[in-house]
Amino acid sequence: MSYLVLARKWRPQTFSDLVGQEHVSQTLGNAIQSDRVHHAFLFTGARGVGKTSAARILAKALNCEEGMTTEPCGQCRSCVEIAGGNGVDVQEIDGASNTGVDAVRELRDNIRYLPSVSRFKIFIIDEVHMLSVNAFNALLKTLEEPPEHAKFVFATTEPHKIPLTILSRCQRFDFRKIALPLVTRRLREIVDAEQVSISDRGLALVARKGEGSMRDSLSTLDQVLAFCGDKVGDDDLLSLLGVIDRRLILATLGALRERDSRQLLDIVRRVDEQGYSLRQYCQELVELFRSLIICQVVEDPAEQLEFGVEEIDEIKDLSSRFASEELHRLITVLLKAETEVAVSTQPRLVVEMTLVRLAQFPAARPIGEMLQSLERLEKRIGSGGGAPPSSGDAEPRGFTPPPPTAPTPVDPPDEGKKKTAEPAPLASGSLNWPALVQYVRSEGRPRIASFLEQANLLEAPLPKLVLGLPKGSFVFSQLEDAETREIFELLAARFCGRETIKLELREVDGKQPLPPSLIEKKDKEESDRKRRLREDALNHPTVKTAQDLFGGKVVEVKAIDKGFV
Repeated sequence: MSYLVLARKWRPQTFSDLVGQEHVSQTLGNAIQSDRVHHAFLFTGARGVGKTSAARILAKALNCEEGMTTEPCGQCRSCVEIAGGNGVDVQEIDGASNTGVDAVRELRDNIRYLPSVSRFKIFIIDEVHMLSVNAFNALLKTLEEPPEHAKFVFATTEPHKIPLTILSRCQRFDFRKIALPLVTRRLREIVDAEQVSISDRGLALVARKGEGSMRDSLSTLDQVLAFCGDKVGDDDLLSLLGVIDRRLILATLGALRERDSRQLLDIVRRVDEQGYSLRQYCQELVELFRSLIICQVVEDPAEQLEFGVEEIDEIKDLSSRFASEELHRLITVLLKAETEVAVSTQPRLVVEMTLVRLAQFPAARPIGEMLQSLERLEKRIGSGGGAPPSSGDAEPRGFTPPPPTAPTPVDPPDEGKKKTAEPAPLASGSLNWPALVQYVRSEGRPRIASFLEQANLLEAPLPKLVLGLPKGSFVFSQLEDAETREIFELLAARFCGRETIKLELREVDGKQPLPPSLIEKKDKEESDRKRRLREDALNHPTVKTAQDLFGGKVVEVKAIDKGFV
């Protein structure tokens, strides 16, 4: 006799056998008892959750020779034929193979005839969403006015693909994914009946592999029994299913808690050498951290987690060792890493660097403690002072920025009228070179002024000005231009109150010491300003208090008072 797979051998035969679909069983049972059975039903849900099985059970309940009942006998001719899929008056149609309108027309022709031996003619159409538009249109009239002896049961995993005109004529039942404890309990009943030895942890792994599908879980169990026989060891099960050894996952968690980068790298090496998928490794880490967070925020995590009782107790113990903020940070980084691993040409490197980065993160501090620190800091700032300085040197309680030192003013021209600066040729016995350059700029010659700012004023024995510039430089060539020189000499003569000023350009090589140009002076002043600003900020008691409270460091200092120098 040929072997019958577990999914068929242990297929539900009554409504009470439907695991995890009690809402469907109760509704259909009440409808049968009250004789209020609709003519069309739509069963939706994921694969392997009992849609087709429920359709056959409903057919048996309606056509059982002992009468319409919520518990068909399973022994009469009708029940046996329906269970075997060859009932005379129960026609099962695969929507994926019969998508055309011809199959529906044939159904419409058959529906007119009374059932041969049963109470109802029942049509079960699996994957009904695969029917064509014309097929749905042909079915519409029959659904709208069906004969009294006909019942329809449609099953689909994609109800959104079914036309609304069909949906509105059916009673819809949504089948849920089956919870892991329910699948595990059913698997335990089956393996005990099959006299198979397997641990509860092993059954939980098999059930988790099914992802809420009883049929997929039973198919996985079939594969396990073919590999291991009647005695299934946990190590053999892990090897067969390709599940990462949980000891590696827990070791990763411990290494992260101890911030041991070396151990983390060794764990990743072992995961890679044992042939596990690094993406699956990241996914299992994410799932573990999700479980830890759920244990922290939910009183009864068993409703949210697909684990056995022993595993949930273990996860509760682990969750108590982490701050919630730290878990949120870990899961956020790992989610990003899981996405990167999927597209990276070096997945091991991505995982290694991610775990090392997590190990080197500073320890998370509770939000409540941070808020208290902020409140203390606000009170100190509000009172005009900070924390006492750590050294013995006295510090000022408040911070008053030094008064700004204004540059030599140059009055802007009046509205609608150009104002000529007063001649001021001398400053401390020498030419006021910055004022002259500013005067040139105010006379509408900013281009020439920018060239002068880059030159070194070597001598000023009026009426001659000697500027030094590198030979062959762009500025040298521009100031050597006859027209540019003439404009500057006229403006300089007007500024100095002389009839003429002669400009002389000298070649410099940078070896001999030179007086700084205006640009160089400005850069030095700005650098000194930033240095003084940073020193004042770092020495301020409020900044020191913030560093002591939060253990941080100053990365950048920006001036908020533009007049500060």
